[in-house]
Amino acid sequence: MAKKIPMRQCVGCGLMKNKKDMIRVIKTATGEILLDRTGRQNGRGAYICDDRDCLIKARKNKGLERSFRQQIPAEVYDSLEKEFDADGK
Repeated sequence: MAKKIPMRQCVGCGLMKNKKDMIRVIKTATGEILLDRTGRQNGRGAYICDDRDCLIKARKNKGLERSFRQQIPAEVYDSLEKEFDADGK
């Protein structure tokens, strides 16, 4: 029997993709929002395509706000964009 591939929906573009092709954004127990490159950190997770355009879409359509059920300050999005840029995407 074929092994099931875990799929996740991007909070930016809304497409379903392989979990390994996406980046996990987490909200820690302290309420901090971070990029989780390993996919193993503790916290509530939301997934986003490894593409800066999807982060911009998520900011516009409030995808992360819906996933984490809270307002997300502009500084958090700015720091996520900086992390994306640092990885050369």
